[in-house]
This record gives sequence, structure tokens and C-alpha cells, in this order.
Amino acid sequence: MDRAQEIGLFRWRVIGEAVDRSLSARERGMLVRALAAREHLGPGGRWVRVSRNTVDRWIRSYRRGGFEALVPAPRRVANQTPERLLELACALRREQPARTAAQIHRIIVEAEGGSPSARTIQRHLAAAGLPWKGGQIGRALGRFEAEFRNELWTGDALHGPLIDDRRTFLFCFIDDHSRALVAYRWATREDVLNASRALRAGLAARGLPRALYVDNGSPFVSGQLLRACAVLGIRLIHSRPGRPEGRGKIERVFRTIREQVLGELEKNPPASIEDLNQTFQAWVEQVYHRRVHSETGQTPLERFLEPGPPQLPSEQSLREAFRWAERRTVSRTGTVEMHGNTYEVDPLLAGRRVELIFDPLQLADVEVRADGHHAGLAVPRKIKRHVHPRAQTKPQEPGKPTGVDFLGLVRKRRARELEQRIDYRHLPGPPAGGAGADDDDAQGREESIG
Repeated sequence: MDRAQEIGLFRWRVIGEAVDRSLSARERGMLVRALAAREHLGPGGRWVRVSRNTVDRWIRSYRRGGFEALVPAPRRVANQTPERLLELACALRREQPARTAAQIHRIIVEAEGGSPSARTIQRHLAAAGLPWKGGQIGRALGRFEAEFRNELWTGDALHGPLIDDRRTFLFCFIDDHSRALVAYRWATREDVLNASRALRAGLAARGLPRALYVDNGSPFVSGQLLRACAVLGIRLIHSRPGRPEGRGKIERVFRTIREQVLGELEKNPPASIEDLNQTFQAWVEQVYHRRVHSETGQTPLERFLEPGPPQLPSEQSLREAFRWAERRTVSRTGTVEMHGNTYEVDPLLAGRRVELIFDPLQLADVEVRADGHHAGLAVPRKIKRHVHPRAQTKPQEPGKPTGVDFLGLVRKRRARELEQRIDYRHLPGPPAGGAGADDDDAQGREESIG
């Protein structure tokens, strides 16, 4: 049942009693006042009140035209939109079904200088049997390409070979326009520190992208990476879980890496993570970047450098971006604690919430900021840890075996103690004449002690 029919039935339920022609004018008036005084369950499921004038108007309408007169007529508004623009909207949708109403609106504005609103276009397309089907855009995204260099970088992590029984991970970022590998680094830990190291090296050599597109893995959802992008003015975009559209290019690169690099490393495994990074860098710069791409018709390096050398960020801006930040409350004595370290700050900050800015590899140098403003440097009072726990670059080497068997030593000490205990049964007997009841007592003590 449509909305208009529901409204007509609601009106009929309200006035059904009052339309009885056997009622006198006085009785009908009393009934109408009663109907207007109480609440009625409306068609939308809400309780509403209806004025007396409205009830009288519905009664008159029913008497003139029956139930159909209670059903509201559809609104008929003169179409003020030029028919040719609506026809153009339909043609644009048929030409590319993935175009949204908003996109069609923009196209018509560019072509005609003016356009109906996106909402008007959307309603017209639906009435014309051309509704937008969102599922189609997913297939179209696979062919998306950024219009210019450094418009979009896509990043991901690839699991690599074992080195010294430890898994390695490749953090890699590809420029969507040129297909160049703009940032990459092999590491033995899949964490935000190594992802940031790879990204920082790429930014220093290839410039700043407008947007960074990554998945929802733990290295890419860290607040530290979000802060770095915010400081540098890079828009950080995360793909929706289960919707990997737009990641086809980097997945294709990873397939090439598996075939051309990891496959070869099975025969000649790298001796160390440094050796793996040097080998991979040589392959990227000598092979991948110098091979003509099948879709662009150019080598990745040639297409990336076609507009000229990129503008590089300053070292100071990179250093500021990749510092980490944590918030702490200053104690009443003007100190803050962070990861086992104690720092002195300005006593005037006591009791306030401050932000500590630091290099994760150097916890001795910490800047203090209050309300976003520089508030001096934190003076180390007690330093137990020089590196952030999440920034441990190398796992702690297990200590060499000492050969000390604690429980074995305890057992030996117990054995020695048992050997040294007094055995009263082997002590010399009492002097002659001293036997009797005392001998029985001694025997009892020996049994209780022994």
C-alpha cells in the first residue's frame, strides 16, 4: 500500500463515526469536538491530533466524493527544467552507468553552463529506469589512474623470506600515475616504525603525495602515521574492510616481486636484512624502473620524471612529521613519566595535560607542548629506556647459557643437609646405671627427631 492510500485510510478512521447521516447536527458537533480533543495513531506510527476544522473538511470531502476524496492527490508541479538537459543526463548515464548523479551534474555544468540539481537528476534517472547501481563502480575502480605524478600513492606490506629464522616484511608505496616504486624497505618487524621509515625515505627522494591510500593493517592505522600525514598535509585514506578496490596496481607489483625477486632468493637467500635491501634496491632501480609498462607505454622512472624533478620537502619538516607524540599529565612536583623515564618540565605546568614530542629512537630528547604551543624541553632526570618500546630495531639477543641449575643446586644442598643431621641411634649409650624410664624418653625423642 502506498503512502497516499495510508493517509486516506487514516482520515477515514478518524471521521468514520461522524459521517453517519442519522446523527443530528448537535450530536455530530459533539462527536467532532471529541475527535479533535483526543490523539489518533497516524499513518507514520506516531500519535497525532487533528483540529476540528480539519475533521469538518474531511467530512465534507467524503460526502462529495467518497473514500477517493480522502486520498491526497499526487503533487503536480510544472517541470521547469529544460527537457534537453534531462535527456542529456539520461544519455550520460547510458554512456557510463557508473556515473553518479553528482558527476552527471558536474558534466552538464561544464558542457552547458548550468544544470538541474543532482537530486533532480537522480529522481529523473530513476523515473526513466536508469537508477545508479553502486556495485558497478567497484569494477570501474580497477581501471582508475591518477592524472599526475604524486597525486596518489598506494601502500601495503608483503611477507618475504626468512632470515635467521625470522620473517621479513616489505613496506612498499607505488605512485599510481607512473607505477614507480617511490618508497620501499625490508624489515623484520611489521610495525609502524618500519612503515614510517620506508615512507620517510620515499618522501625525501620523491616529494609529497596529495593522498596516501593504505589498508587497515596495524602499521597503517597508527596515530603516529596519521600525525605524520597531517603535519605534511597528506590526506590519509584507508580502504574499507572487505572492499579492496583501487589496490590492483600494488597487488600486481607484489606478484611481479614474488616472481622475479622472491623466487630467485630461494636459490640464493640473503645473508642479512641489509643484504636483502641492497638486492631489492638494485632490482627496482635497474630492472623495474627501466622496463616499459604495458599500460602506460613508458618506463615508470621516465613517466615519473617527465614533468621534471619533483619538489622535495625540507629535512626539518620531515623530522617534525615523523616525531612521535604522547600525552601525559604533569605531576605536582613538575615531572612527567614516560616508558620508565622521568623528566623535569616547567613547574608552572603542574597538573596540566601536556604533549611530549620525541624521536622514537632517542627518548633523551623530548619537547613539551601545552595547548599546541612550545613549552620548553623536558630535562631527563632518570633514563631507563633510550628507545621507545615499539621502536626496538633489533630483538634483544638471548643471553648465553650460564650452566646454573638452580633446582639442582637446591637438591644438592638438601642432600648435604640430610647427610649432616644427627643420628641419635648411633650416639654412645648412656652411662651404666642410668637406664630406665629415661631410656624410653630418649628413644621417643629420637623417633620424633629422626
